[in-house]
Amino acid sequence: MTKTTVLVVDDSLTMRSIVSAMLQSDPEIEVVGTAGDPLQAREAIKALNPDVVTLDIEMPNMNGLEFLEKIMRLRPMPVIMISTLTQQGADASIRALELGAFDCVGKPSGGVTAAEAFAELPAKVKAAKRSRPRQANVAGKPPAPAQGFEPNGKVVAIGSSTGGVEALLTIISRFPANCPPTVITQHMPATFTGSFAQRLDRFSAARVAEAKDGAPLLPGHVYLAPGGSTHLEISGSTSFRCRLRESGLVNGHRPSVDRLFESVTATVAENAVGVILTGMGRDGAQGLLGMRRAGAATIGQDEPTSVVYGMPRVAFEIGAVERQLPLSRIAGEVLRLCNQHSEERV
Repeated sequence: MTKTTVLVVDDSLTMRSIVSAMLQSDPEIEVVGTAGDPLQAREAIKALNPDVVTLDIEMPNMNGLEFLEKIMRLRPMPVIMISTLTQQGADASIRALELGAFDCVGKPSGGVTAAEAFAELPAKVKAAKRSRPRQANVAGKPPAPAQGFEPNGKVVAIGSSTGGVEALLTIISRFPANCPPTVITQHMPATFTGSFAQRLDRFSAARVAEAKDGAPLLPGHVYLAPGGSTHLEISGSTSFRCRLRESGLVNGHRPSVDRLFESVTATVAENAVGVILTGMGRDGAQGLLGMRRAGAATIGQDEPTSVVYGMPRVAFEIGAVERQLPLSRIAGEVLRLCNQHSEERV
């Protein structure tokens, strides 16, 4: 068995020890080295050639974001960021995901133990090894939004996980100011979703915000599920609203993509477009199948453009995906399906 080799980079000796111990508890992972700052890490990467790097965002000499940008530009490799669950940490984490980080994991805080905070880290490290190298996304201006769009009343529902920050930025930045009402569940810690919604809003002609319970679904608005204790659903008969439902984990997640898609099926049935993007696991696959059976159009991100071809793979294999497309074509297809001037499918 070939182990996944990891370099742990953190300025705190204690945190390096904790992260290393969590990773070494998995027999399929080997921590081949540690580093206390980016300068040491640079030499260790050259010497050890690890499969994956875990990288603290806040460090001396060069902060984690600067170092990540250099890695992704000069030597693209899987990097998992280790971040504090503060507002500053959330903003930095979103930027790291844009720059090409595989994923971000929050440090223990607020009564959350290290075992709880890092419970998914070994699985993410192993998935990172299997992922495709990503170049830094350093584009300045987002692409111009689509022109000549008139909404036809359809609701768009999107689900994503690992790799979803980059994918959603690509899609939502191409939406026009009068885009179809769009609801999104992206697996993300509670402290991160507000920052991500603001980031999407800055890059989009549409208005993007965290979903609020009771908010009406309107054209020109995109609603992002808040992380934490609720699932985002929609309800209504002639007009539709966001609902935040307190409930347990579904497929290991809260919010869950399946819960969102199931509510869309129950509420708008065929008058919807479902999209499943890059991510680990299978959350959303069954819900997307329900949407397709109800007559909705369904789209899955293809394998070559997915950071992790997990959720869209399962959805495709069970027959939930009507059309599988590269990321660059998904926004255009969604808008075509939701444009009153081009309702027919091809």
